[in-house]
Amino acid sequence: MNFINKYKSPNYNYRKKDFFPQYIIIHYTAMRSYIEAINYLCNKKNKVSSHFLINKLGKIYYLVDVNLRAWHAGNSKWKKNTDLNSSSIGIEIDNSGHHLDFEAYTTDQLKSLNKLLNYLLTTYQISESNILGHSDIAPYRKIDPGEKFPWNNILKFKKIKLPRMSEKKIIIKVESFLKKKLIYKIKNKALYMLKEIGYDIGLAKKNNKNYLLLIKAYQMHFRQDCPDGNLDGETYKILINHYNQTLTR
Repeated sequence: MNFINKYKSPNYNYRKKDFFPQYIIIHYTAMRSYIEAINYLCNKKNKVSSHFLINKLGKIYYLVDVNLRAWHAGNSKWKKNTDLNSSSIGIEIDNSGHHLDFEAYTTDQLKSLNKLLNYLLTTYQISESNILGHSDIAPYRKIDPGEKFPWNNILKFKKIKLPRMSEKKIIIKVESFLKKKLIYKIKNKALYMLKEIGYDIGLAKKNNKNYLLLIKAYQMHFRQDCPDGNLDGETYKILINHYNQTLTR
């Protein structure tokens, strides 16, 4: 792999004992240019960094040695792991994000990302299922890389086989839920399945606002055409299928 080593971030420390790269976390920079993002990530006072940054031309900048603990995940959780910085590799992708223009990711970026992911998966023996978005590990405070990130197109992952349902069937299904007063039961089942997949459901159990944020985070990864936070029939079916697949891994 050809990396650009021109910039190095001082924001790192050592991974905790017995921790090693087990996950790859995808972020967007949420800034208008990659130079602005690199300067931010390499500024000591900001106390944030990532291992790699990919600009719109597909150039890969190597900011923190992979053997070190970059500071990209923040307050996050996946399964029982609450120190994702110690067990993950962070990749920032040059994109202005939801709060600015949120442009489409470029073809050059995605080609370089595929090469980098293949390299990291092979070198560190990381499972494809452990490639996650920042919003997956921090659903109550992060929304990157967002619903425009083409999860189904990178690495040709063995993705969840999504059930095909017409909009009419979805409406009937949801109305059926309402008529039978099963909303509470379905919500609890959804939370259980999300927890088993890996999501942190703690805050979602406390109030509806956080519950909607959790569902939206899931949709931004697995139902990108409708990331509105509502557990409709199709999202629920996708979630069931996803959960069942985790049982056979």
